[in-house]
Amino acid sequence: MRTLVRYSPLLLLALAWEASARLGIVSTLALPPLSEVIVAWVDLAHSGELITNAVASLWRAGAGLFLAVLIGAVLGIAMAWWKPVNVLVSPLVEMFYPMPKSALIPVTVLWLGFGNGSKILLILLGCMLPVTIGAFNGARSSEQVLVWSARSMGASRLRMLWDVVVPSAMPELLNGIRTALALSFILLVSSELIVAQQGLGYLIGYLGANGTYDAMFAVVLTVAFLGFAGDRVYLLAAHRVLRWQQ
Repeated sequence: MRTLVRYSPLLLLALAWEASARLGIVSTLALPPLSEVIVAWVDLAHSGELITNAVASLWRAGAGLFLAVLIGAVLGIAMAWWKPVNVLVSPLVEMFYPMPKSALIPVTVLWLGFGNGSKILLILLGCMLPVTIGAFNGARSSEQVLVWSARSMGASRLRMLWDVVVPSAMPELLNGIRTALALSFILLVSSELIVAQQGLGYLIGYLGANGTYDAMFAVVLTVAFLGFAGDRVYLLAAHRVLRWQQ
């Protein structure tokens, strides 16, 4: 019951969407009825076109995000734990963090062409920064009492890093990964809209250019659902990690 109440605004939005299109409040060219969008979604799924492009997109997003988490977490903790690393890397992070990541699309295409590589690199570069900052802030806020206690018991620097700093950094790191997860979908669709021959972003642009707006909205809703589902699953996993840690 609580879940139904929580997501009731989505049901109201769906009803308003259908009613506004059917009653002519909004032009069906701008917003096809939701029922027609659902029918178009079923047709796309049945033909295999939606699934094929979704698999291509999820592969790119997953690969880029995995590399971003791996490199960003190591880099952020290293910046907090070793001052020379912080001195060298911090100015680069501060310079690139506020830059619109979509501006890197022409650069990644120039380097790696129109295939998977350019999309994966774009997601890596864009998503690595929030992960790095989250890991850095979490590791820097490690309780000094625990660090001093481990040091007094003769723990090596790497042992302190693994047993004290990494667990302390975990909450902030997980928040950074959640931000990167949402950003990966944004960068993925943006790059596929511009330079791709396969993927959900490409499918949105192709259907829109051909005037098949009900199918285009179906793909847009698919992207929204995948992003929402990914975020929900991630929150459950993060909750389990933190509960195990405690």
